[in-house]
Amino acid sequence: MSAALPEQALSRFVPRRKRPSIWVVLPVLFLVCLSLLPLAYVSLKAWQAGWHEAFRLLWRPFVWGLMKNTLMLMAGVTAACMVIGLALAWLLERSDLPGRRLWGVILCLPFAVPAFVSGFTWVSLSPRFEGLGGAILVMALSKYPLVFLPVAATLRNLDTSLEESARTLGFNRWGVFRKVTLPPLWPSILGGSLLIALHMLVEFGALSILGLQTFTTAIYQQFELEFSNANAAMLSAVLLFMCLMLLWFELKVRGKARHVRIGQGVARRAAPIRLRGWTPLAQLLCLVLALLGSGIPLGMLGYWLSVGSSAAFPVAAISEALFTSLSLSLGGAGVSLLLALPVSFLVVRYKGKLAIWAERLPYLLHALPGLVIALTLVYFALHYVPAMYQTTGLLLLAYALLFLPLAQAPVRTALTKAAPQLEEAARTLGATSFTAFCRVTLPIIFPALAAAFALVFLDAMKELTATLLLSPTGMTTLATEVWAHTANVEFAAAAPYAALLIVVSGLPVYLLTTRMYLNRA
Repeated sequence: MSAALPEQALSRFVPRRKRPSIWVVLPVLFLVCLSLLPLAYVSLKAWQAGWHEAFRLLWRPFVWGLMKNTLMLMAGVTAACMVIGLALAWLLERSDLPGRRLWGVILCLPFAVPAFVSGFTWVSLSPRFEGLGGAILVMALSKYPLVFLPVAATLRNLDTSLEESARTLGFNRWGVFRKVTLPPLWPSILGGSLLIALHMLVEFGALSILGLQTFTTAIYQQFELEFSNANAAMLSAVLLFMCLMLLWFELKVRGKARHVRIGQGVARRAAPIRLRGWTPLAQLLCLVLALLGSGIPLGMLGYWLSVGSSAAFPVAAISEALFTSLSLSLGGAGVSLLLALPVSFLVVRYKGKLAIWAERLPYLLHALPGLVIALTLVYFALHYVPAMYQTTGLLLLAYALLFLPLAQAPVRTALTKAAPQLEEAARTLGATSFTAFCRVTLPIIFPALAAAFALVFLDAMKELTATLLLSPTGMTTLATEVWAHTANVEFAAAAPYAALLIVVSGLPVYLLTTRMYLNRA
C-alpha cells in the first residue's frame, strides 16, 4: 500500500469544519454593516427632510445641469478610451510597428500620473483647458490604459488558429477582425470601459481643478463651503443611484456569456500584419499620445519646478506631507489587508448566505463613491461616536472601505490555490487552527498579500476626497497640498508635492509595465 494517500482520500479521513470561526465571521459582519451605512445615511437624511423637501431639492435646473455634465463627461471619456485603447492594443500586439515594446512602456506612463496632477499641469499650461472639453481630454489621456492593458493582454494570449481558419475560408482582414478577433476582446473592452465610467462618476480632484461642476464637486461644495447637509445628502442619493445603476448594467452586460475553447490552441504568436505605408501615421499616433499623455504633464511639472523660487520649496512642509502620506498609505494598506483576509477566507472556504454576501461585498463597495462614504462616516461619527471625528482611525477606516476590493481580489485568488486539506492535516498532528494557518497557508498566499498591500498603498497615496473631509485639522498629505495650492493658482508651490507623488506612486507602475513589455517572450 502506498505511504502517500491521494488528496481525495485525505479529505475523507480528516473531518472538515462546518462553520467558520468567530474571528472570521466578526470582521465580515462588521464590513457588511459598514457597507450599508451609506444607504442608511441617504435614506435617513431623505426621511428627515421629508419627501416633499427632498423632491424640491432635487427637481432644480442646478441638479439637471450637474446630471448633464456628469453624463457627458462619462460618455465622452469612456468612448475616447475605448477607441484609443483598442487601437493601441492592436498596433502593439498585431502589427509590425517598429519599437512596439518601447512604445508599450511609454504609452502606459500616464497611468503613473494621478489624474488631479495631470489636471493641474494642463490648467497651468492654459486656462482654456478648463471646462467639459478640457476635462474629457485630460481624463481620457489619463484613463485609457485601463482599456489598453487588458485588451493587449487578451490579444497576446488569443488563439491565432481561429483567425487563420477564417482567412482560409475567404474572409479579408477586416472580416477576420470583426467576426473572430473582436468577440473575445469584448469582455476586456467592456470591463475596462465600465470601470472608467464608474471612475468618471466619482472623480473629484481633477474635475475640481479643471473647473467642471459634477455631482462630486457639488457635494463637496454643499458640505464644506455651504455647510448644507441636506443638499449634500440629496445629491449623494442621486450619485449613489447612478453608481448602482452602472454596476447593475455591468452585471447585465457581462451576463452568463463565456468565450471558451477546447484545448490549449497554438503556442506561437500571430504573424505581425505589415503596415507598409501606414507606418508613419501609426508612429505619429503613438508619438502624439505619448506627448499629450505624459510629455506635457511631466514637462509642465519640470517647468514649474525650475521657475519656482526658494520660497516655493519649504523643506519642512514638504517632508511633513510626505511622511504623513506614507504613514496613512501604509496604515490604510495594513487595515485593508486585515479585513480582506477574513472576507476572502469565508468566500473560499465556506458556504452559506454570509459567504454569498461576502462574495458580493467588493462589488457593492466598488460602486460607493468615496465622497459619499466620507460624508457617511462624518455623520455617524458626529452623532454616535464623537470621539472618532477627525481622527486618523476614522480616515483609515474610510481607506479600508474604499480599497477593500483591490486587496480582496489577489488574496482570494491565492486562497483558492491553498488546499484546506493541508491545514486539516496539520491540525490532526496537534497544531491549533491559527498555527496551522500561519505555518501552512500563509507562506502560500504571502506573495498575493504583498501584491494586495502594494496595490492599496499606491491608491491610498493618491486618495483625495476622503482625506479632505476626514483628516484631523492641520494634517496635510501630498495630494491635499497639490489640490490646495492649485485651487489658489499657486502652480510653482504645488509642483514639488506633485513631483514627489509621481515618484512614489509611479515607480512601481513603471517597473510593472517595463517587466511586462520588455521581458516577455
